[in-house]
Order: sequence, then structure tokens, then C-alpha cells
Amino acid sequence: MKYIKITCCVILLYILLIPCGCSETDQVQESDEMLITFDMQHPALARATTSAFEKQDQIGVYMTGHGIPLEVAGNFLNNERLTFDGTKWNPARKLYWDEGSFDVFAYYPYIPSPSGVDDLPFSVALDQSVTSTDSGLDGYEASDFLWATDQNVTASDSPVSLSFKHRMSKMVVRLMKGKDYDGDIPEDAEVYIHNTVPSATIDLSVGIVTRNTHGTAQTIKAKKVNKTQYTAIVVPQRLTNQVPLVEVVMKGVSYMVESKFVFKPGIQHTLSVTISKNPEQVKIEIGGEIEDWED
Repeated sequence: MKYIKITCCVILLYILLIPCGCSETDQVQESDEMLITFDMQHPALARATTSAFEKQDQIGVYMTGHGIPLEVAGNFLNNERLTFDGTKWNPARKLYWDEGSFDVFAYYPYIPSPSGVDDLPFSVALDQSVTSTDSGLDGYEASDFLWATDQNVTASDSPVSLSFKHRMSKMVVRLMKGKDYDGDIPEDAEVYIHNTVPSATIDLSVGIVTRNTHGTAQTIKAKKVNKTQYTAIVVPQRLTNQVPLVEVVMKGVSYMVESKFVFKPGIQHTLSVTISKNPEQVKIEIGGEIEDWED
């Protein structure tokens, strides 16, 4: 009968209009209109320098509902790994916005399986002169912990802007010739930072680094920058007693500097060491402090 045919046609048309296995949310996600993107700003950018993140650098990102405490798991985003391709930051999977507002926390270098977020264990390398470590970074770069946050962000076509800050301390040692020192500073000089604890815990929700109170003071071999300048990343801490601090080894001779010192978080400290003919007469001069250092 004709009315049966008409009914069948209406049912068929209704079926064709329903997307097969796709919800409205799926359609929005497939359009990529709600993708979360990020703009990462290296601390060096604040000093108008070309130093910045490099290709293959990786950052960890957490997101929580605004005002909700950061946890090791169960957040809106949990330690998502983003890799820099030289132009943009690419997540390991597509990340989509949800309704509401969020707090974002990010850190560098990336740690695959953090054991905590309020007491994340972290250690600086004891040999920061090495050019490569298990992470693919050199010993110095692997020690330079960066942190950033952006609060109360909502879904937007614009990327989440994260301005990173150095959370460790940096020591720069400059070697200078005294009037009685013969010849030039040798190319193969070695510089060591003594009596600092290299281990710490980090609270990722606020970016605070705390020296390991049970850690043992050790020696860090500094990275050579040029013939007369060496540098090392140090956990923020206070040396309250006069102790051996910096040692310069040249041509088999050791020049030792003793001092009290306060390694401040996010600060570059400069120590000028004047090398004398007599290793017992080495002089030091403590220079200014710099935030947002370049490398």
C-alpha cells in the first residue's frame, strides 16, 4: 500500500540524517576548533637575546580546574609532554578545552614519571661539563630547572602563554690574571664548585625549590663557556660557614677560594677569581646579581 511506502521513506531519510557513531562533541573535536595550544617564553626572552628553547626540547604541562589543588594524577591534564619543533610546541596527543576555567603549570626539562608534584625530587648534575646525558641534554642544561604558570584561563583560539623562570641558582666564575702571573690562562683549566648539596625537592604548584636537608654536600664540575669563563647550576642554598667554595685547577696547580655564600633561586651570581703566581694569594671579587639569565 502507498502509506507503507511513504512511512519507509521517512524512516530511511531520518536514519541518513543521523551521523553514524559520532556525537556532537566528536564533531567539534574533529574540527580542531577547541584544541589547546601553548606559547612558551624562555627566560632569556626577557633580556632581548636570541637564546631560547631549541628543537626537541620537551616540557611537562599540568592543568587543574581553577583553584583546585594540583595532584600527581587526576588533573584535567597530567604531565602532558610537549616537544618543540623549532616553531611550535606539539603534544604527544591532541588536547581539547572543556568548559570552565583552569590553572596551568609547566616545567622543564621533562620528567617521564614524576613521583610527586609538591615534593618532586630533582638533582643538578655533578659534571656539568659533559656534552650529553641520558636525557639527551648536556649536564648543564639538564640541571637548569625552569617553571611557569598561568592562572584562571578559559577556552580560547589564542595559545596559553607561559613565561618561564629559572628556579635554580647559577654561578659564573671568571678567571683573571694577576700582575705577577706569567703567561695566559690555559685552555684546559678546570673549575669546581665545592660544598653544595646537589639534590632538592620542587613544589610544581608554586615553583619553589627546597634543598634536600638530608643531602650530602658534593662537588660540581663547571661547564666551560670560553677560555676565562665557567658556569654551573646550583641548588639554592645558604653556606653559613667559611668553606672551600671554588677551585681552579691549571697546569697541575690548584687555586682554592674559601667563602660564605647564598645561592638565591633564579639568580645568576658572578665570582671573579684573580690568579696569582702564588696559589695561596688568590683573590676573589663577588659581582652583581642577574635575573632571567641568557642561557
